[in-house]
Amino acid sequence: MSTVRVPPVLRAAVGGVRELSVPGSTVAEVLAALYAAHPEVRAQLVSESGELHRFVNIYVNDEDVRLHEWLETPVGDTDTLLILPAMAGGATASR
Repeated sequence: MSTVRVPPVLRAAVGGVRELSVPGSTVAEVLAALYAAHPEVRAQLVSESGELHRFVNIYVNDEDVRLHEWLETPVGDTDTLLILPAMAGGATASR
């Protein structure tokens, strides 16, 4: 099973843990298993049409899957998958 690192914004949906062991041989399979075990995660990452929101970034061993085979990127038992929903907002510096 691969390791899925859970960012703080998603931890409440997975019981507060930082990492999970999730089965799957591709990113799509890992995400499907993650959604099956933790449906709230799916609601935060996937649109009504079933596609990942465009602001969600996924990395396998620190490599952006958009530069590889996207959701068909292979995932091995010793790999680490990181899901990062992009954060927006923040303060601007005043002059």
